Amino acid sequence: MFDKITKYGCFEVNKLYKHLIYPILYVYLFNLTKKKLIKTIYFAGGCFWCTEAVFQRIKGVVNVQPGYIDGHVKNPAYREVCTGRTGHTEAISIQYEESQIQLTDLLLIFFNTHDPTTLNRQGNDIGTQYRSGIYYTTTEQKETAQMVVNQLTKEKVFQAKIVTEIKEATPFYEAEEGHQNYYNRNQEQPYCSFVIHPKMEKLKQYFSNHLNTSYE
Repeated sequence: MFDKITKYGCFEVNKLYKHLIYPILYVYLFNLTKKKLIKTIYFAGGCFWCTEAVFQRIKGVVNVQPGYIDGHVKNPAYREVCTGRTGHTEAISIQYEESQIQLTDLLLIFFNTHDPTTLNRQGNDIGTQYRSGIYYTTTEQKETAQMVVNQLTKEKVFQAKIVTEIKEATPFYEAEEGHQNYYNRNQEQPYCSFVIHPKMEKLKQYFSNHLNTSYE
C-alpha cells in the first residue's frame, strides 16, 4: 500500500491523512476523552435499595449498581453480608458523567438522603453492613469528600458528628439479581412505601434541578 502511495508523491499521502487517518484519529481521541469523563465512586448509606433508588434518578449518573464493598470475603452472598461477619457494607457503584454533574452535588445528595451521624445504623436497619461510607477511586474524589464533610461539620448542618468513613475502594461485588432495581419493581412493598418513598419526596423537594425528566 505504502509503495503505491510513495509512487504518487506527497499529494497522495496528504489525501490519505485528510480522508482516512485524521477522521479515525479524531474519533479515537473523542471516544478516549469521553471515556475519561466517566468516573466511578461507591456510596454506602444503609440499605442499598434506598441509595440505588435515589441515584437512579439523578441526571449525569449513567449507571447505578447495588452490591457489597469493604469486606474480607470474596463473592459474598446477601445472607452472609447480613450476618456482619464478612465485613462488607451494602453499597452502590455510581458511574457519573463529570460534564453533567459534579461530585460535590452527588455528595450533597448522598448526605441529604441518609443519616451520616448514626454508627452502623440507618433507622431500623442495624449492623456494620449498614454503615455510612464513601469509597473513592481517585485522589481527587477523596479530597472532595473530605472537603464536603469538613464544610458540613463547620456549618453544623447535623447536630451529631458525621461518622461516614472515607476510604479507598476495595473490590466491589454486585448484588444478586433480586436486589437490583428493587424500588422501581416493588414500590408497593411496605419497606419501599415507608422508608424509600419519603427519600424520593425529599429528593424532589430539594434537588429537583438534578432529577432526570422521567422522574420529575
